Amino acid sequence: MSTFAEFLINGVSLGSIYALIALGFVVIFRATEVVNFAHASLLLAGGYVTAVLHDDIGFWPALLAGIAGAAVVGAAVEFLVMRRHRGSDHSVLAIVTIGVDILLATELTRRIGTDILALGDPWGDAVVTVGPVTVAQTRIAALLAAALLITAFLLAFRYTSWGVAMRAAAENQETAALMGIRLGRVSLGAWAVAGGLAAVAALFLTVFPTPGLERATSLAALKAFPAAILGGLDSTTGALVGGLLVGVTESLATGYQGDLAFLGRGIGDLAPYLVMVAVLLIRPAGLFGTKELARV
Repeated sequence: MSTFAEFLINGVSLGSIYALIALGFVVIFRATEVVNFAHASLLLAGGYVTAVLHDDIGFWPALLAGIAGAAVVGAAVEFLVMRRHRGSDHSVLAIVTIGVDILLATELTRRIGTDILALGDPWGDAVVTVGPVTVAQTRIAALLAAALLITAFLLAFRYTSWGVAMRAAAENQETAALMGIRLGRVSLGAWAVAGGLAAVAALFLTVFPTPGLERATSLAALKAFPAAILGGLDSTTGALVGGLLVGVTESLATGYQGDLAFLGRGIGDLAPYLVMVAVLLIRPAGLFGTKELARV
């Protein structure tokens, strides 16, 4: 029972990190109706800035710089690339983000090389033991940080003028523009917020028990993509639920991999995608996604 509890707690913590990343997908999709395949590079950029600066200026200032850096990169992508193609088909814009991801990932991969970069976090390899259950402090910190950030975002999304503008743009962009909402600002803010959330997620994806930031770290964002899809790409609540579902599924499948040997090795990496497919077969729009109706 204690083993199951450890797997479950680790899964919820991991799921909260995936929820942060999935929230970035959802924010950009709601503001622009574009699926951002460059999100993995925003995550890698934020983590890289933190890793490079923490020795010189300390961990917390470096983390703030990483968040700001990823937000600036996201805003720059929107302003310099996406805005110039506004009005194009959404599938075309999604392909453009793939090109942006290749460009950013190639440069960041070149800079990181074969190194594994530490981010200098204050938790180290410390653990918390409650009875028979042992959990790394980094997992608890990830859960608390994700809960705080998601709560702050949902409050801002509901009560601030930017949140109202984004919700209006998500409902109908043409009507929102006619009502005086500046869609460019909404889109710019969405990309910046998504970059900042990705930078925080990069921190908790690279601390103990993970060895550090490496070239493959950006691939973790791909595991958050099923979370956004199965939750519903236009639902902030779906991003949270999807992230937790994917995290718990991955943790349990990896932890009990020995008992699932008949399914083959690496079932933990495959499990999130299996859950996504299963959900989409029942609810094609995702658990909380909005069904589009069309008159014929």
